[in-house]
Amino acid sequence: MASIQAHFLDLVVRAQMKRKLKGVTDLSRVRKVLEGGGLPVPGGATFTPDTIGGIPGEWVRATGAPTGPTLLYLHGGGYFACSPKTHRPITTAFAKHGFQVYVPDYRLAPEHPFPAAVEDAEAAWNGLLNRGHAPGSLTVAGDSAGGGLSLALMLTLRDKALPGPAAAALLSPWTDLAGTGASIIGNAKRDAMFWSVGLVAGASFYLAETPAQNPIASPNYADLHGLPPLIIHAGDREILRDDSVRLAEHARQADVAAELKIWPVVCHVWQLAQFVPEARQSIAELAAFLKKHLPAN
Repeated sequence: MASIQAHFLDLVVRAQMKRKLKGVTDLSRVRKVLEGGGLPVPGGATFTPDTIGGIPGEWVRATGAPTGPTLLYLHGGGYFACSPKTHRPITTAFAKHGFQVYVPDYRLAPEHPFPAAVEDAEAAWNGLLNRGHAPGSLTVAGDSAGGGLSLALMLTLRDKALPGPAAAALLSPWTDLAGTGASIIGNAKRDAMFWSVGLVAGASFYLAETPAQNPIASPNYADLHGLPPLIIHAGDREILRDDSVRLAEHARQADVAAELKIWPVVCHVWQLAQFVPEARQSIAELAAFLKKHLPAN
């Protein structure tokens, strides 16, 4: 049974985001809506600017805690909005579960369309390796577009025969920019945040002239063989729900270990709202999965 807080968040997001996004195609207005509803950042973490592999970003570490395993976190925002700062509730939560988290401020579309974000994610990854982080001790996570970008990074590393992460956590990942999942239409009214029509416009900002079925832009069209273990969390009411369902199916068909959990009531990337019990529980489960696949100390 979903918590009262999850139901409350659903109502608030409908009022503060979905209502404001209806029929809006102006990029500046969409960015303002996505970036303007910042949720409280839990205390107990420090944020340190850094540039790794030429990509600016920030480290998020739990205050006073010993240095833990490194997590590369790729924030969501449709590839055209948001930043490390907007996603601090999530990165702080991971830090409190024992990770030191690097969040690159990758280039955004449409000023920098595909594959700029993928190039920046790869540069940040290589920068971590160059600083002495062993790939087997690194994990990757991302939400929404950042979940798709996490997959794009792993596919790129695999295709170049380069070492990848030990495991990856994907939070409501956007994996099909062609929008062919049944939930795009089936959940159009149930989704608390997005309109199905807006998804097409959002994808166009990033894709520019790239076909939506490009396997790096839309990993649901990729051969997933050779990827590390994946854990995927999504909400049952999301228009992007089937991006997660089909990703898990494709991963298992490619002999990739994939754990999928579909949560009731919660909205897209509900983990940003750490006052919701399901948000805290999700991060705890994702963090435990990642740690399980790291080398023993």
